[in-house]
Amino acid sequence: MKLELRGITKRFGDFTANDKIDLLVEPGSVHALLGENGAGKSTLMNVLFGLYDADEGEVLLNDEPVAFAGPGDAMAAGIGMVHQHFMLVHPFTVAENVMLGHEDVRGPAKLLDIDAARAKVREISERFNFNVDPDAVIEDLPVGAQQRVEIIKALSRDAQVLILDEPTAVLTPQETDELLGIVRQLRDAGTAVVLITHKLREVKAVADTITVIRRGKVVGTAEPTASQEELASLMVGRAVTMRVDKTDATPGETMLEVDGLTVIDEAGVVQLAGVSFDVKAGEILAIAGVQGNGQTELTEALLGVVKPEAGIARLDGEVITGRPIKDVLHAGIGFVPEDRTEDGIVATMTIANNLILDLHDRPPYAKGIALQPGVIADEARKHVEQFDVRATSIDQTAGSLSGGNQQKVVLARELSRQLKLLIASNPTRGLDVGSIEFVHKRIVAERDAGAAVIIVSAELDEVVALADRIAVMYHGKIVGIVSPDTDRDTLGLMMAGALEEEAA
Repeated sequence: MKLELRGITKRFGDFTANDKIDLLVEPGSVHALLGENGAGKSTLMNVLFGLYDADEGEVLLNDEPVAFAGPGDAMAAGIGMVHQHFMLVHPFTVAENVMLGHEDVRGPAKLLDIDAARAKVREISERFNFNVDPDAVIEDLPVGAQQRVEIIKALSRDAQVLILDEPTAVLTPQETDELLGIVRQLRDAGTAVVLITHKLREVKAVADTITVIRRGKVVGTAEPTASQEELASLMVGRAVTMRVDKTDATPGETMLEVDGLTVIDEAGVVQLAGVSFDVKAGEILAIAGVQGNGQTELTEALLGVVKPEAGIARLDGEVITGRPIKDVLHAGIGFVPEDRTEDGIVATMTIANNLILDLHDRPPYAKGIALQPGVIADEARKHVEQFDVRATSIDQTAGSLSGGNQQKVVLARELSRQLKLLIASNPTRGLDVGSIEFVHKRIVAERDAGAAVIIVSAELDEVVALADRIAVMYHGKIVGIVSPDTDRDTLGLMMAGALEEEAA
């Protein structure tokens, strides 16, 4: 199916999110829509999918104008969309999620025909080698498998145009490679794929055509043969450094000491098994590993979110294990969580109030039990400008921001006070190249100011670029602490549990 957008304009009050955008997507091709966070990519696709009404312009399918009153109309016309944040019901099975909203019934009693849904899941799964069990419960599946379920949902409704909105934002490198293979299969089968992303390597790997949007306008098109630097420059309107510029670390005294940390979950499964390491002031320790190997439990144990079964952690000589979360944060720890929407922001609160979540009861934001609105507003404006948060005002709700701008709010809050230790889990997940460059500079600046830094990242490029030392985790253990100069094959074997290294 051929898809064309002509002159699409979408406004929110005085703000123009899309400004006369033209786009042509041919059948059997991958069209990458590239741009910074807040550039208008997702808004444009939400117009196409019937979630928003365009103020101007038209959508054409096979050269015929169409108008969608909602996503149901778009799906009926052959358009499917996989959102950045999955639209799955976690306690339901794969088959139940696939049939949800399009339930088949059988017999006079009109009972749900779950067998038909199972058969449909199996057929699509086998056709594209997805390896998805129709009876698996969503909450038991890894993120990569949940992504495949979302694609199965779209294909089960005969999608001929498939929109993938930041599809690799929550995937490991291995899952990303699998998804890119799936995108190629879909293209070869005749599906038109619109890939919304800011990841230049993925664009170059699968795109046939690239359209770049900046601040709501199309600023250029490019071939996948274009260099990453050329694409990045188009995205942000300036030259972008595609590497992390940092001097060698000059570590000081040990700031964080972790000894024998063990975490066992409610089901009795060991998530952390006697983890020990230290981080010195003025160095970055990057923790690498495939997601789900204990990284989350480690950060939660350090923050006091979960209580360790055994072991201890000391910050600047003071024990922090077993202390309330608020006390741990006030001891000088900044924390960027891996899931900003669940743990980093309060979506219904303003940007200004999100920026003081852990400091709202302290001067200068509070005097006694009374908040100081003027001080809060002044500081918020300063942080929004400093961290380039794209918002209409500091009174805009955090939940209405793009994912990347939500992440900037979290970073602004955590990096705008003096820290002894910064713990950042996937700090650039969902960010564009310009924002990644900014975040990396801020993290290195924290190190150079004397803070100890722990980076948890599934992005091996990021780990190697930022780390002064790399700790590799596998099945709840640290299997080695090595230099960032360690070759990628060795790191990959360690991440897969096939090799252990002596601590560097």
